[in-house]
Amino acid sequence: MKTNYNLEMEKIIEEIKQTKVVPKLLLHSCCAPCSSYVITTLMPYFDITVLYYNPNIEPYEEYIKRKDEQKRLLKKLNSPHKLDILDCDYDNEKFHEITLNLEKEKEGGARCFKCYELRLSYAAAKAQENNFDYFGTTLTVSPYKNSQKLNEIGLKLEKLYHIKYLVSDFKKKDGYKKSIELSSKYNLYRQNYCGCIYSKKEDEK
Repeated sequence: MKTNYNLEMEKIIEEIKQTKVVPKLLLHSCCAPCSSYVITTLMPYFDITVLYYNPNIEPYEEYIKRKDEQKRLLKKLNSPHKLDILDCDYDNEKFHEITLNLEKEKEGGARCFKCYELRLSYAAAKAQENNFDYFGTTLTVSPYKNSQKLNEIGLKLEKLYHIKYLVSDFKKKDGYKKSIELSSKYNLYRQNYCGCIYSKKEDEK
């Protein structure tokens, strides 16, 4: 039976509200449009540092374009708590290393799961290194991403790195629709493929 990770996240937020302590969250973000809804949902309860680690995105010009949009969005949002960004190296060769021999996999399959783990592992390591209370990701807002698998990976990394993983399923309660509305409000660039060269080729077909 599938776990309702949105409900689980709401329980965590309720506990945070009761303690009146603002935890530090390292939030991996795939792009500005997806992060728009996620950040606005979480910023009343967390000090948020956005981690822009996406070595899957190609070409490099596309990567820079999406990163710049992320930075622009953060400047527009009025959070009651800390809202910052942790920039990272491009690291594209790492993506190709972990997806070797998976080039022909269908979008949403084994190659994507490897990519999820690469990005979430980096987030967990950075969260541990910088003494965050939680790490999480915006990826679950997309209907094209496997939220059950993302949360499974996140919870595994929680045990490995001893940092709490913020479970989520942000597409629940019209999260994806709201991210589109916010993208329109802030005039955000919305890409037409996930990010990697393989998803780009699939989209072009």
